[in-house]
Amino acid sequence: MIRKFISRVLGRKTPPSHGKPVTIAVAQHGLQRDDISRGCRRTVETLQEHGYQAFVVGGAVRDLLAGIRPKDFDVATNATPEQVRQCFRRSRIIGRRFQIVHVAMGAETIEVTTFRGHHREHDGNKAHTDAQGRVLRDNVFGSQAEDAARRDFTVNALYYDPTSEIIVDYHHGVADLRQKTLRMIGDARMRYREDPVRMLRAVRLAAKLGLAIDPEARKPIREMAELIDNVPPSRLFDEMLKLLTSGHAVRCVTQLREEGLHHGLLPLLDVILEQPLGERFVMLALEATDMRVREDKPISPGFLFATLLWHELLAKWELLKGRGDPAIPALFVAMDDVLDVQAEKLAITRRIGGDIKDIWAMQPRFEQRSGKRPYGVLQQPRFRAAYDFLLLRAESGEVDRDVAGWWTDFLHANDEQRAAMLLPQAPGETKKRRRRRRAPTNDGPHAATGH
Repeated sequence: MIRKFISRVLGRKTPPSHGKPVTIAVAQHGLQRDDISRGCRRTVETLQEHGYQAFVVGGAVRDLLAGIRPKDFDVATNATPEQVRQCFRRSRIIGRRFQIVHVAMGAETIEVTTFRGHHREHDGNKAHTDAQGRVLRDNVFGSQAEDAARRDFTVNALYYDPTSEIIVDYHHGVADLRQKTLRMIGDARMRYREDPVRMLRAVRLAAKLGLAIDPEARKPIREMAELIDNVPPSRLFDEMLKLLTSGHAVRCVTQLREEGLHHGLLPLLDVILEQPLGERFVMLALEATDMRVREDKPISPGFLFATLLWHELLAKWELLKGRGDPAIPALFVAMDDVLDVQAEKLAITRRIGGDIKDIWAMQPRFEQRSGKRPYGVLQQPRFRAAYDFLLLRAESGEVDRDVAGWWTDFLHANDEQRAAMLLPQAPGETKKRRRRRRAPTNDGPHAATGH
């Protein structure tokens, strides 16, 4: 087995695995149990103490081997969801498509899955699929070898036991990772048909890990891209959010375009990326997001989607104004229309949708730099995000840099300086003085009672 592993690393092909894993010791892989979060180690140890097999699995193992700190840790076991739940007081079974158990360990939530079995072997154990072959529901349990075969890419089929510190590798995922290759387990066409989101995941992982997609996995993507239309909007939104907040969004979007997957994900995103001004604006936003992720700073999904859809909004807004609609009402109609179109593809949550609208709605207000209006803009809850959006528009050349510069100075000025910065009001801009309400006289019918 070690010979097979070494030959794989050196680039010589080895026969596919048939349920016989390579067992890699800590001296070879270098992953330490202390690299695993405390809550995840306790989850594995508890399951093992109850007599079950349990391993850290998938993305966490992959990322640690690639020198990346995982955001979360998943565990795979031969215990059924009900058996897992009985081992942990603070746990609950969730999911319909795949049943999993969320185990609460202090502030951590560990996702525990049962080893999956082959769902096509016996008629009684077939997964529920739709007309296109996408798996809708599948809770067929099996062995670790079957579970490894059911995973999408070889780099995700890695099982780490923090107790013995060994990695169990059924499909030479460690070698593929070292060779910078993203390889599909099984027939790529069938795997994409089972779950079209795997095409997006291939792009995200390749960009994140700096891997080249294996030709056998890459070739069907462009041909099968239309299957993305069959993915529920909520799943598509989750995957797009992972992709855009991966810290490698620029590379992801570039590769999405290369693979032909950008069409239809965000309507007209392909058109936007082909416009010099729109592409610069989007790329600046993605670069800023990538930098914040790498610096471990918080990011705003609302801000990100507001940038991606901004030029689509502008096109719709200009169309409405061109037919004579008042500017601000037209802006709000355009916002609703753009987000309604998105809802057909991406289930943008109501909260994020609200953030997007707030950022967009404040952009015309930055043109108002006289009277009391600038003070009102500063008091808006989403001012900072809208201000950053304005800076991005200025940097891309969409608005005059003087406007962004004025707001930067106004933001950091004291009260006296702010008052001196205000521009003179244009003719007709002064608000009409409201009529004073006449004070009640004492000769009214309710004068005596005061009501």
